Amino acid sequence: MKRISLVLTLLLFSMAQLLAQRIITGKVMDTNNEPLIGASIFVQGTTIGTVTDVDGSYSWNYPKVATC
Repeated sequence: MKRISLVLTLLLFSMAQLLAQRIITGKVMDTNNEPLIGASIFVQGTTIGTVTDVDGSYSWNYPKVATC
């Protein structure tokens, strides 16, 4: 019974972590409306970021930040 309780508790915490994230997506284009390949995108003031692909698109999972 304790094992089942432990497994259910771990499953609950895992689901909470998945729900506490959001996917940020976008596309970087130049002034001629062409995609920019390899452009770096960072969250201001952090080292969290990603790079655009061959279509100028990017996406990453970013944890939701609690606000007061």
